[in-house]
Amino acid sequence: MKKTNLIAYVMCALMVVGCSTSAGTGSLLGAGGGAGLGALIGQIIGHNTKSTVIGAAIGTAVGATAGTLIGKHMDKVKAKAAAVDNAQVSEITDANGLAGVKVSFGDILFDTAKYNLKTASKNSLNQLANLLKSEPDVQIDIQGHTDSTGSDRVNDPLSENRAQAVAQYLVQQGVPASQFKNVSGFGSHNPIADNSTATGRAQNRRVEIYMYASQSMINAANAGTLQ
Repeated sequence: MKKTNLIAYVMCALMVVGCSTSAGTGSLLGAGGGAGLGALIGQIIGHNTKSTVIGAAIGTAVGATAGTLIGKHMDKVKAKAAAVDNAQVSEITDANGLAGVKVSFGDILFDTAKYNLKTASKNSLNQLANLLKSEPDVQIDIQGHTDSTGSDRVNDPLSENRAQAVAQYLVQQGVPASQFKNVSGFGSHNPIADNSTATGRAQNRRVEIYMYASQSMINAANAGTLQ
């Protein structure tokens, strides 16, 4: 990604303004939305691109030592995530250049064209909820993705609803709504595999949960107190 594009996306995340395309404008789950999520904003950033900014740039400088402490802590988070059933776990880098963790779930969560969670998937999400509750200084982005079957008119809201369904369920299991920063749907715009094959389409139907350092974690790392 070009540097100018990266800056634009970071500014979009900071300003929470209309940087999304006509394919989606995000949604607000306010009082009475789901399990009382409060002001949980689902914003779509970086639409129609394979690269999206995770988190938002902060004003606090992060020194090398603090970055190392955050990296070590995220290694522990990654190890916990690896124990979650059916989770695909990998490392990511957030908007501040700090280490984070991505957990991806495939077709286990939803039936075709639906956004009601399968009963069988809830065990995995319960395990993930326990992880997130044990890491209150971790911020969370959730992204929903579909394959290319069907139109954007169908896929964009479907992916958004699936991301929101996961967020709502995690909150119902006790994860504080304040930990969620972005809950977004990207339709079929960010494929990770070939949509011309059944195997590829199955890989593209996914929900991704990103975990990265909050301001409080960064403050602890800068103070040298992060474990």
